Amino acid sequence: MTATTLSRPRQGRWIAGVCAGLARRFGLDPNVVRIIAVVSCLLPGPQFIAYIVLWLLMPEDDTA
Repeated sequence: MTATTLSRPRQGRWIAGVCAGLARRFGLDPNVVRIIAVVSCLLPGPQFIAYIVLWLLMPEDDTA
């Protein structure tokens, strides 16, 4: 089941919860999204900046 909104979970997150939030939104395993994020940071581009922007813009879950 996929979530309808994009938000960072309070549980199950490692750094900021961005990868866990993206994984939950699109119905993927959070570890797969984390691996993709780390591998993509090895390539040239603004991936790290995109992660920080998502960290700042994605709201946290309202549920505990």
